[in-house]
This record gives sequence, structure tokens and C-alpha cells, in this order.
Amino acid sequence: MGLNKKVLIGTVGYQLLGNHSVGPNLLPQLQSIHWPEGVVVDEMNWGPIAVIQYLESLETPFDRVVFLVAIERAQRDIGEISLYQWMGGLPDDKQIQACVGDAATGVISVENLLVIGEHFKVWPKEVYLIDVEPGMEIAGEQFTKAVIAQVPKILELTRQVALNGIVETINVKELRGDRLFN
Repeated sequence: MGLNKKVLIGTVGYQLLGNHSVGPNLLPQLQSIHWPEGVVVDEMNWGPIAVIQYLESLETPFDRVVFLVAIERAQRDIGEISLYQWMGGLPDDKQIQACVGDAATGVISVENLLVIGEHFKVWPKEVYLIDVEPGMEIAGEQFTKAVIAQVPKILELTRQVALNGIVETINVKELRGDRLFN
């Protein structure tokens, strides 16, 4: 059965930062899944401007984008998974410029990627973040036990969101560019 949508699954995050490297470390497992035609799985750490140029160069744009990330957020337990839907909106010009400056210096940040992509109007209506709580930043190749226990759920949720969009089994939170840095 075909998907009828073009979907990008992108991982964003630094290497060798333990739980913070959920996206990059799970990329090989995501790539090994048998995906329907139209699904592209790739890392998106090549800088927001390069990602934007890639998206703009496509003959057929993506209908859905799913990012797998690990961002520290207050009041979550390590390994807790949150699903966000990007709702668009932009911060003020000063913050947009700060995002571009970070991007130019090599900072890997899904927030910068989202804002710069929004500024250049490259995002489809469906953009989702599967965000795993990493806890404190610790250098290393290994995940903590809490994140290891969540890997099957992370992979399955990524599959479900990529193929179906919003899934009813998890609460979807809105993520807006004009509220992202407040």
C-alpha cells in the first residue's frame, strides 16, 4: 500500500552527547526500517541554510516533516517523549537574526532550523517534532537506561507520525515560532 505523501524524517542533534544524541544515534535504525516509497530518512545537521536550500531545490516538496530531537525541557522525566506540531509564526527580527547567526557559526538547533525555515516559507502544513527528554548534557556515546527503555517507543512513534501524521495515543502540543524563545 502506498503512502500518497512525500515525507521527510530528519534527525537533529550533536554526536557524542549521550541522551542529547537520540536523533543522530537512532538514525541508522530509522534508515533500516522498510519505508514506503516517498519517505526520506536523513540527518539534518548540515546547517539550517543548507537544509533550506535542499528543500527549495526539490521538484516535489515534502508533505510532512518529522524531526527526531532531544531537548531539555522543564518538568519532564529523562526519556519522556513529547510530540509537538509546528504551527508557524516568527519571533521578532532580532531573534530571527540571532538564529541565522547561530546557524552561520555551526550551532545545531532544531529551533533555529524551524525559525529559518519558517522565514523562508519552506515548511509544509505538517511539521512535527518527536522530542525525547535527555536530562543534563553528558558527553559520551551511550544513552541512560531511561532512554534505552524508550527506544522501541521512539522508533514506533516516529513511524506512526511519519506515515499517519498526528497519532491519538499521545498528546500533541503546539510549537510556535513567535513563542519559542519566550
